[in-house]
Amino acid sequence: MADQFDVIEAGERGRRRWIGLAVVLALLLIPVVGLLASRDPEPGPVSTSRTPSPITSLTTIDNPPNMLTAPVKHKGGDEVIQVVFPHGARAEVRYPAGLRLAAMGVRPYRAGWIDGMFREFVAPYGGEAEITRGGRPLRNYAPNVTLWPRQAGSGQYGQVLLFAFGPWRVAMYDRGQGLTFDQRTALATNLKGRVTKDGYLVLTARGGVQLAEPGEYTQGEPIGPQLWFGGGAGETVALVPTPDCAKRARMPGVVQGRGRRAEMVCRGDVLVAASGPAPFRTKAISGIRVTMK
Repeated sequence: MADQFDVIEAGERGRRRWIGLAVVLALLLIPVVGLLASRDPEPGPVSTSRTPSPITSLTTIDNPPNMLTAPVKHKGGDEVIQVVFPHGARAEVRYPAGLRLAAMGVRPYRAGWIDGMFREFVAPYGGEAEITRGGRPLRNYAPNVTLWPRQAGSGQYGQVLLFAFGPWRVAMYDRGQGLTFDQRTALATNLKGRVTKDGYLVLTARGGVQLAEPGEYTQGEPIGPQLWFGGGAGETVALVPTPDCAKRARMPGVVQGRGRRAEMVCRGDVLVAASGPAPFRTKAISGIRVTMK
């Protein structure tokens, strides 16, 4: 029996050794092949022609200009525009064409009192975005009146009421002792604005809101209705109806603010004030003529 197995062993020894090695190699290769097959394929080359998808978190702010460019008529070397002050009075303004007053854009200004507390109503030079910064209001007081947080660097000023009158945006910056909820509600209800057919804003008030009239002052500055041309860091011209102007004229704060050089002159019962480079001031003061209607 032993010889039989020895013969078999002797005759098949080499073949069995190779078969054993093949079996061992197969057992080793099976997991390796499975591992390679389970791996994700290598990413192909990125196409440079693919159009990237838009980033949905980015938004744009609709911020139309908060000023009016009045239509111009030419007379000789002058330009002539028709204006409407924010208390409804009309006037014709004539000036040297090189001054380009109409192209600077014009904004209304008016001020008044709510329960005896003085407040100003200003059309922001930077439009709605100057107040909203693309954010959300704190509260709505009326369909056209919203409350916004205090702006950084605004000094003594607090929260802001923003009024929408047609295309115009008018801001009331709270100051000192802030208005109460009831006072803000009354202001939102009783301050009215209408836009004339030529695009100017006229403000009126009722109830406990009283608006300043031409010739009124607070702390030495005129607070009656005004029209402001230009602004921001550039040249500025203010037209201020002022009864008995030659005796009662005072420099408007918007013109002499930030330590800028300013000059003024009376044209009848309208004060003309200008700030900017000396050549601009000289041309504005000497060249602007205002005729009330």
